[in-house]
Amino acid sequence: MDEITILQAEILKTLASPRRLDILHALARGPIEVGRLAEAIGATQPNVSQHLGVLRAAGIVEAERDGREVRYRLTDPDVMVACGVMRGVLERRLTRLGEMASNGATSAIVSSSAASR
Repeated sequence: MDEITILQAEILKTLASPRRLDILHALARGPIEVGRLAEAIGATQPNVSQHLGVLRAAGIVEAERDGREVRYRLTDPDVMVACGVMRGVLERRLTRLGEMASNGATSAIVSSSAASR
């Protein structure tokens, strides 16, 4: 297995948290302080700080000090492109599953109707 595949798996594991994805979406709007970020996503500051630490260790976000405040930002905004691609894949999958369920229900109704004649 090549090194990039291993790195990709590690990043995907890091992103496998709905809260971390919320954080990324908020950071996509620009750098923000932990307290404001916590407020924006409806989480506690300690919880957000913990998730930011994980994202920082993975190299997805970075901190920049501005006086006494620390603002977090995305290291590479293209991470949001990757998230968008995956979201599109999932939306198409849900659409297909919905169509299959709908067609299955229609088939069942047609079969039931034909059997009762």
